Amino acid sequence: MAAEIHVPELGESVADATVGRWLKQEGEAVKSGEALVELETDKINFEVEAEQDGVLESISKDEGETVNVGEVIGTIGEGDGAAPAEVQEEQPQAEAEEQEPEAEDSGDETSNGHRELEDGTGRASPSVRKLAQEYEVDLAEVTGSGSGGRITRDDVERLIREQSRPAAPEKTEEPDRDGEAQQALAVSEDGRAALEERVRVSRRRQTIARRLVESQQTAAMLTTFNEVDMSAVMELRKRRKESFQERTGTRLGFMSFFTKAAIGALKAFPKVNAELQGSELILKKYYDIGVAVSTDEGLVVPVIRDADHKNFAEIEQGIADLATKAREGKLTLEDLRGGTFTITNGGIFGSLVSTPILTMPQVAILGMHKIQERPVVVEGEVVVRPMMYVALSYDHRVIDGAEAVSFLVRIKELVEDPESLLLEG
Repeated sequence: MAAEIHVPELGESVADATVGRWLKQEGEAVKSGEALVELETDKINFEVEAEQDGVLESISKDEGETVNVGEVIGTIGEGDGAAPAEVQEEQPQAEAEEQEPEAEDSGDETSNGHRELEDGTGRASPSVRKLAQEYEVDLAEVTGSGSGGRITRDDVERLIREQSRPAAPEKTEEPDRDGEAQQALAVSEDGRAALEERVRVSRRRQTIARRLVESQQTAAMLTTFNEVDMSAVMELRKRRKESFQERTGTRLGFMSFFTKAAIGALKAFPKVNAELQGSELILKKYYDIGVAVSTDEGLVVPVIRDADHKNFAEIEQGIADLATKAREGKLTLEDLRGGTFTITNGGIFGSLVSTPILTMPQVAILGMHKIQERPVVVEGEVVVRPMMYVALSYDHRVIDGAEAVSFLVRIKELVEDPESLLLEG
């Protein structure tokens, strides 16, 4: 008896997801606990696993479709898996040859199963067949790119685009220059279309885009800049990094220094660690620091909980663990929930200056940048120092300019005197 594959609970306040990609194809053998399909939500991607051994009997929801919690997206049947595609095709063909006279007499092309293979319906899921019907696409003309020649949604959409391209106009007997120009334009556009590729935007990327626009449209966002002399931190790291790693098993990076400095500055300026809810300002007395991490699908911001209670090694290890989970697609909703203040480091990509965008509903975000040697004046003399530009984007509805500047100056002071972080952090 076939077992249904259901969309599992997706997490608090998450009601639906998008089918990212099927990891198994119809007819393939599956084992209990083996990943079948990857679902995308607004925040994370996760895999749905088989609950029993058998064969992936049917796929009812294709890549790109939206599914709800509890909805059936496929079935698992009994068996050991389908035979290779060429064997499957040979058997119906042989049956067709044996029964061909009878089929011709009766006029029933479906009696031997040969029609199903010819028209492509047997190689497409119900949703793909529906799409083909809506756009009057003959599935027999579609080359399937899936396992065993299975027709996917992308295969049908590709043919739809090809059929919708404008054909070059026929030549007329009149020597019309405008007509010649129009024909050349059509051919040119067709040539360019052939060099275009349509890529489905992931659910997470769509959510990132929507929230960035929401942030800019909601907050009165401004950015203030300063620069930090990184000499003291770099000298301290040079002296201590080997013993630090031997003792803790963790690499000593710059993020722990800036996290500690941010906590010290947040304690001095509580409104920067707040959230605006209607006519009330929620001042938060805990420090959950979000750290922006770049992945293939866009930026995510996992959170270091109670960072003020963690030492340098715990912060560095926490950031490393979250970054690894983010790049492997293993972040949970709990990893991303909340956050009172965010730090983003564009310097790892070579950025010298940028204006980071707020992570709503937070009211401020700190941007780190590339360390670059520059000439600066120290006690009346021009010297070369490793300098970093830092930026604070803030919601002017909550934070005044003077407060934002003072906050960033406090971070500068703490980083330039790293020993003070032991007291402030």
